[in-house]
Amino acid sequence: MTRYLLYGAGAVGGVIGTRLHLAGHEVTVVARGAHLARIQTNGLILDTATGRHQVRLAATDTAADVHWTDETVVLLAVKSHQTEVALADLAEHAPPSTPIVCAQNGVANEPATLRRFARTYAVTVMLPSEHLEPGVVVQGCHPVPGILDIGRYPAGTDELAEQIAGDLRLAGFESVPRADIMAWKYRKLVTNTVGDVATVWPEQAEELQLLVRAECEAVLAAAGVPLVSHEEDQARRGDLLRGRPEVDGPNSLGQSLAREMPTEVDFRAGEVVLLGRLHRVPTPVTERLQQEVHRLARSC
Repeated sequence: MTRYLLYGAGAVGGVIGTRLHLAGHEVTVVARGAHLARIQTNGLILDTATGRHQVRLAATDTAADVHWTDETVVLLAVKSHQTEVALADLAEHAPPSTPIVCAQNGVANEPATLRRFARTYAVTVMLPSEHLEPGVVVQGCHPVPGILDIGRYPAGTDELAEQIAGDLRLAGFESVPRADIMAWKYRKLVTNTVGDVATVWPEQAEELQLLVRAECEAVLAAAGVPLVSHEEDQARRGDLLRGRPEVDGPNSLGQSLAREMPTEVDFRAGEVVLLGRLHRVPTPVTERLQQEVHRLARSC
């Protein structure tokens, strides 16, 4: 049976890791600070619509403590600005043949991982969740916790992708292998960037979201990157992600700001700005969004 290392046990990694453990897999998590201390002392609490589950997991702050085997799969679930540090730790201690699965938002993590590990996979993360309290992660949807489609990077599928998708389904998630996984991740980049507008400018969200969406679409078209349509994305989601009425917290950007933590804005809005500059497509509103998030982070 596959052994999973969740490198990052916040909102996304914590929910995935606990559910894989509850499905019978051996799971180790890499975490930091007070969150790690709580997990080591009390286990990781998974808050769901049916109650709280106290899950005892092996937990550490470094890949050096991991018992590596040929069956170990790493699910990389740190924020994008933490990826390089995580990869350096993994490259020092994990066998070079280890599969690394980027269960992260943004599109910069996969090429960074491929520089270090040949077996790189990408996951489109549609997983409403929260992590605002050490030792606790909140599953925001019920009964399906999230959609986690997977593929090889840069393209294709294989037997391991099929196996991981199957394990995720047994853990309650919706998951299928996709040869064009990056086309889905670029659509998620648009969704995240547009969604961040409401966190930064809630009173002007409707108007500014239209402008940011138009900038994103123009940039990605000019860059010639693979991109599924908004309609395809909505059809995949369907009515699967049914939010819990009692869980109505901020998105991942809002959670980072609330916890006074660094944000992923340079890998969300900033990715669009970068591509716009490379391909000479103006992105004035998205640039303002990136700058305003940095201002808000400095003022926390």
